[in-house]
Amino acid sequence: MNADIPSLKTALGPYGVWSGALRSDEPGRRADIADAAAELDELGYGALWLGGSPGVEQAVPLLAATRRITVATGILSIWLHSAEDVAARFADAEDAHGGRFLLGLGVSHGALTDRYRRPYSAMRAYLDALDAAPRPVPAERRVLAALGPKMLELSRDRSAGAHPYLVTAEHTAQARVTLGESALLAPELKAVLDSDPARARATARAYLSRYLALPNYTNNLLRLGFTAEDFADGGSDRLLNAVFALGDPAAVRARAEEFLAAGADHVALQVVTADGHDVFPLAAYRTLAEALPLQRSR
Repeated sequence: MNADIPSLKTALGPYGVWSGALRSDEPGRRADIADAAAELDELGYGALWLGGSPGVEQAVPLLAATRRITVATGILSIWLHSAEDVAARFADAEDAHGGRFLLGLGVSHGALTDRYRRPYSAMRAYLDALDAAPRPVPAERRVLAALGPKMLELSRDRSAGAHPYLVTAEHTAQARVTLGESALLAPELKAVLDSDPARARATARAYLSRYLALPNYTNNLLRLGFTAEDFADGGSDRLLNAVFALGDPAAVRARAEEFLAAGADHVALQVVTADGHDVFPLAAYRTLAEALPLQRSR
C-alpha cells in the first residue's frame, strides 16, 4: 500500500462537505464562498468537494481561504479539461498549498457532452497522460468517480481510490470488496435536514429527478436491485430512503454511520434544500457540525 494513502484518509477524516454552490464562478459571490470555506475548515470538516464539474482553478480560491481542510474536485470532467492543463494546474496548486488539493476525476455523462465515447478507455488514457506530464499528478493524489466494477478496479489500481456519487450503503459495501482494504472510499451522501417526513421527501424528489435522467446513475441503481418504477416521479420512498439521509441531524449522522460501517473511509455530505443547487446552506452545515464528531480547529 502506498504510504501516502493512510495519511490522505487521516487528513480527510470521516466527514466532508459536497456542494456545487462552492464554485466561485461569479465574482460577486467569491467573498461569501471564501468565508464559508474558512468557517467549514474551523468547524472541523475534513474536505470540501466541489460539485458541478469544476476545474482545478475553481478549487484554488478555497485553498487560499483555508488553512487545514482538503479541497477536492468532485468531479472534474475529463472531457472538459485536457490532462496536460490539469497536471500543470495541479502542480501550481501543490506549490502554493502543498498537500491539500485532491484531484477527483470522472467521465461525466453522455447527455452532458457530445465527446462521450468509450468512457473506461478514455479514463485510462487520461490517467496515462497525467502520468506522462512534465510534473505528473501522483496516483495517491487523485480519485475516480467510480460506480461500476471496472471503474472501481481502475480507481484501485491507478489512483488513491473512489469517490462514488448517488450510491447506497449496499453499494459502499460492494465497492469496498472491489477496492480492497487499502484504497480510499469516499462516497457522497445527500441529506435533507427536515423533521417533516412528507416535506423532506418532496425536497429530495425535486432534487433527485435531474439525476434519474442520467443512465450512468440509473444503471448502477438497477444493478443494486431497484427497478424502473423506483425512478418515476422523482423516486420511490424506497429509493429516497437508500440514497438520502432524511430528518434531523441525529438521523443524518445515523445514515452516514451506515456508510462508514459498510466500508467508507469518508462520507461527503451534500445538504439538499428547497432553494436548489446554487445556494450554499452554511447554516445547515453549522447545525450538522454540532451532531457530528468533528475535530474543530484550535
